[in-house]
Amino acid sequence: MTVIVDNQPVITRTERGLTISGTRITLYQLMDYIHANYPRRLIRHQFYLTDEQFDVAMSYIDAHYEEVELEYQTVLQQAEEIRQYWEERNKERIAYIAKLPPKTEYQSAWQKLLSRKAKRAAINQ
Repeated sequence: MTVIVDNQPVITRTERGLTISGTRITLYQLMDYIHANYPRRLIRHQFYLTDEQFDVAMSYIDAHYEEVELEYQTVLQQAEEIRQYWEERNKERIAYIAKLPPKTEYQSAWQKLLSRKAKRAAINQ
């Protein structure tokens, strides 16, 4: 679905989802800020959008809120699934790296860190 303003498409569906034409900004990125209760003026300045781009994007979101919200929730769910997949996949690798001894070239820095941790622990007791 594309919204046409003055013979120029402003909201376009791409492989990334509903996108503001001429940018890589998706409506889902705007929805993140809307859900965080950011003022509209701040959202516009955060993404460096023109008044026309921002007004068309917000009017599209307002006019098709249920549709955009449903897609937004789907995007959030997919992002969480991807995050969990990579977290699980890298769990063993991260545990292995955590058990490695420090490299010899970092030995003096490591000793300083351990001594400062010991001092801090002594102060906090």
